[in-house]
Amino acid sequence: MPRLIDTKGQLLANPWQLLLKDCTLETASLTSATHLLVPADFWLANKTVLQNVGKQIGLWLDSGQSAHMLKDELATLPLIALNFPGFKDGRSYSTATVLCQHYQFAGEIRAIGDVLRDQLFLMKRCGFTTFDLKDSVKLEDAVSAFNDFTTNYQATVELPVPLFRRR
Repeated sequence: MPRLIDTKGQLLANPWQLLLKDCTLETASLTSATHLLVPADFWLANKTVLQNVGKQIGLWLDSGQSAHMLKDELATLPLIALNFPGFKDGRSYSTATVLCQHYQFAGEIRAIGDVLRDQLFLMKRCGFTTFDLKDSVKLEDAVSAFNDFTTNYQATVELPVPLFRRR
C-alpha cells in the first residue's frame, strides 16, 4: 500500500492512481479514480482523448526522460511524478531541479519508485514536495530524515544562496 508524505513529514491522502507504461486509453477511461497519474509518453500520444475523460491528469517521467519533453504542458499540470527505478539511479534529482529552476514549475513534484529514507533530505533540496514511500520504509524514520542536517553549504532549489553568501 503506497504511503505519501510531504516535506513536513505529514502523511497525506493520495487520490492519484498511477497508471503503468502498458496502460491503454480504455484503462484510463474505465478506472474509477478521479485523478490519474499517467506516463508522459502516453499523455503526449493521447493528449486530446485524455483531456476529455473527465479526470484530473498528472504525468510521470521515468529517470531517463527529460523535463524538456513537457515544456509546453507544465502550465496546466498539477503534478509531475519522477520515477526512481533503483537506488543507483539518481537522474530524477536533476529533473526535479530543472523543473523548478529552469521551468519554474509551481505544481507538486512527487518522488515515486524506489524512494528510500536516506534520499528524502536531498530530494527536498532538489525541489520534491511529496514522496511516495515504499512499504519497507518506516514512517517515523522518513519523517526524521528531513532533520538530518541543519544547514547545507551549496545552493539548492529550496535555498538558492550558498552558505558563504549567507554569512
